Amino acid sequence: MSTQSKPFLTPEQYLEIERLAEFKSEYYRGEMFAMAGALEAHNLITLNVASGLHQQLRSRPCRTYSNDMRINVSATGLYTYPDVVVVCGEPRFLDDRRDTLLNPTVIVEVLSESTEAYDRGRKFGLYRSLESLAEYLLVGSQVVSTELFTRQPDGSWRMVATSSLEDTLSLASIGCRLSLADVYEKVEL
Repeated sequence: MSTQSKPFLTPEQYLEIERLAEFKSEYYRGEMFAMAGALEAHNLITLNVASGLHQQLRSRPCRTYSNDMRINVSATGLYTYPDVVVVCGEPRFLDDRRDTLLNPTVIVEVLSESTEAYDRGRKFGLYRSLESLAEYLLVGSQVVSTELFTRQPDGSWRMVATSSLEDTLSLASIGCRLSLADVYEKVEL
């Protein structure tokens, strides 16, 4: 067993490596973490959510990005790739490369066995420091299940859960609705 620790990377070193890499990695507190590929259900749900939001936002000053848009949570130092991101108003980027978004309005994470605890816990804790973040949506990939967290005027978060294909989610911050039947279209659970 090796006792060598990983070398500490600065955010600048991470970005230099990441921008040349053939695969994606997240970054937090000086370390890079490789991201695993996703299963079919995860990919279909991500596409269904992104395309549903994109269609509804086409004529509005909002943009929808799917899993290749990196975001930086400046207050915590996290660099990560959410499954779906929406930004309304003028997007702000880390630099002229326009590959690291700073001001997401909505973040969607599709849960998988290996990331569910992290997405629900520590990652959401880090995301909450984003002043621009109004809603955080977790979508199950093994069962029909969503949890929508909405920031309240006092800074607290309210959660609404759904678990039926007949349910509809209302993302008030961006004026969009998603039916769970559409979110889980062609997904075999």
